[in-house]
Amino acid sequence: MMSGAAKIASGSWPSHGLNAAETRESPLLQINPDTISSLGLAWSFDTGTRRGLEASPIIIDGVIYTTGDWSRVFANNAKTGELLWQYDPNVDRAWGVNACCDVVNRGVAVEGNQVFVGVLDGRLIALDIATGKPLWETLTIDRTKPYTITGAPRIVHDTVIIGNGGAEYGVRGYISAYEIKTGDLRWRFYTVPGNPALSPESNAMEMAQKTWTGDVFWKVGGGGTVWDSMTYDPELDLLYIGVGNGAPWNRHIRSPGGGDNLFLSSIVALNAKTGEYVWHYQTTPADTWDYTATQHMILTELAINGEKRKVILQAPKNGFFYVLDRTTGELISAETYVPITWATHVDIETGRPQETDNADHRVEFQLTKPAPFGGHNWQPMAMNQKTGLVYIPAMENVSMYSTPETFEYIQGGYWNLGQNDDLNADNPMANISPTLANAVMKHLLRGRLIAWDPIEQKEQWRVEHATAWNGGVLTTAAGLVFQGDGAGYLSAFDATTGERIWRYNVGNGIIAPPVSYEIDGEQYIAVMVGWGGAVGLLFDQPEAVGGGKGRLLSFKLGASKTLDIEQRIRIQPEPPTRSNNEASVAKGAALYNAYCMRCHGINGIGSGVVADLRYMTEGSHKLFDDIVLKGIFAGLGMVSFAEVLDENDTADIHNYVIDVANEKWQDDHSSDLWIDIRNSFYDILGKAASFFL
Repeated sequence: MMSGAAKIASGSWPSHGLNAAETRESPLLQINPDTISSLGLAWSFDTGTRRGLEASPIIIDGVIYTTGDWSRVFANNAKTGELLWQYDPNVDRAWGVNACCDVVNRGVAVEGNQVFVGVLDGRLIALDIATGKPLWETLTIDRTKPYTITGAPRIVHDTVIIGNGGAEYGVRGYISAYEIKTGDLRWRFYTVPGNPALSPESNAMEMAQKTWTGDVFWKVGGGGTVWDSMTYDPELDLLYIGVGNGAPWNRHIRSPGGGDNLFLSSIVALNAKTGEYVWHYQTTPADTWDYTATQHMILTELAINGEKRKVILQAPKNGFFYVLDRTTGELISAETYVPITWATHVDIETGRPQETDNADHRVEFQLTKPAPFGGHNWQPMAMNQKTGLVYIPAMENVSMYSTPETFEYIQGGYWNLGQNDDLNADNPMANISPTLANAVMKHLLRGRLIAWDPIEQKEQWRVEHATAWNGGVLTTAAGLVFQGDGAGYLSAFDATTGERIWRYNVGNGIIAPPVSYEIDGEQYIAVMVGWGGAVGLLFDQPEAVGGGKGRLLSFKLGASKTLDIEQRIRIQPEPPTRSNNEASVAKGAALYNAYCMRCHGINGIGSGVVADLRYMTEGSHKLFDDIVLKGIFAGLGMVSFAEVLDENDTADIHNYVIDVANEKWQDDHSSDLWIDIRNSFYDILGKAASFFL
């Protein structure tokens, strides 16, 4: 079996970020600024879904391995796209209620004759590389708690490493290593302490326990899930993990006596063989905004003040770009790569961010930058060794944070953030129409590709995108940067200047990162195409979802296959008459925002990835209670909410949904002139809001 370095040299893409350092820089040169004009579609594979395709494909020995929604695995001929095998772990669709940000999967790991996939319902499965048949399966979670797996496993030594998600719902985070051949647990590292009445599992947990107070955190779980980023240094034999947010989000509820709440929002270095703690750096002490440190990390060497340093780079959600010594965890530098309001700077001596008054939302709500989506989310960045630049799929955004007077933990598939409902009386957008609110929110969300100099700690160039939610990044030794966007284009940019020199309409939003590989002397660029994920579910961006097909696409020079792009046409049935009960609609808006929004869209306006409730049929309106309370569509992922809602609640939610549907119906059946005037007015308001915030 070839080593990872040999596989890369042979033109494969053998691991999640290409190499152990996860630079995502392809060494292939055939596709370059001089030849890219002839880059065309080589083949297309329809995954059978259009929902949230986020995987980074693995390519070894002429086969491309990737994943779709509900943790399905595909193996395709990397030259032709022919499906060789597929595997469906048959996740109970009801488990989807535990997935905070769509039923996604970010890819597989491959080693020897095995393909490893983490499954949404907490299983880790090894598949035969030739047939896709299961070789072993192990359960990595306690199924009585709302854990999920959406991240890609990593291979280190003779173990497969996987974390989990679920902090929004209330779980305790950890990361585990399993024997490659058997699936037996080798080691486990907990990221936050458990019940303080019990003995801590390790010296690290004994240390962490001193940074927490009260009893809410361990009863809720504490959070700290390792739901995505990992990277490995074979020379130091250190595994670096990115740790997520707290459960609940709000630190004043989670740990009322204060404390940094280790290891939330931290980069933690572990002994790769034993899982023992080596060092940590906390990017956001006592995080209260969902500023996870689970974002992609890159290992490299930089000349810092004339000295070559082994460093780890990260642009986490909180808006700072970090350069750390990866041997010791020492902070070298930290500067903001997007506008933020919660802190002024990071103190280099202490390594701590200096918070502003905006950080405190105990008495009054605060509009804070960034939003929980972060300045950078899960989409991987990339580093080009020739330019020395890191290319970040970044966002600028803002959100409201608040603290409720009381907090009650609700078990089983419900978010427990310790925040007031977004549509409360203090919210400045609570009393405006959903369409106007969405227009304002769109202008408060901006997406961009940033070329960042990690030594100078400053932006070198940027590309503004039409949508906030865009794809991960690939760079190449030939001086190119590839990224897909939410508007449905795969583009190539000059790595030095940011000039767009090629683009291709794929007919659907892209959030996954491209990869590159070579077969028979020909270089390919491959990417998953399919809209969804957190922002993709929340916001109505019909221009980004196109025909809605989920696909795996591969491009090469001289290819000219065409892609059938179907324009999705949604026809709204005439909705029931409005209730005219303003109190009921207002209550329904708050309940919708608490229980429905994260799948069906903010302010009642969905993207259509999951059902946009404005388009409900007459039959669905009649069955509304049966759907929401009896769970008659549980097999499709729409479980019963009878534990937290009653018939009075569903009547209010239904009235709100009908109200929003009628607003759309009136807009669609008004004069074109009125619509133009209305849209212009909303656009002006949205731009004004984005300027002042």
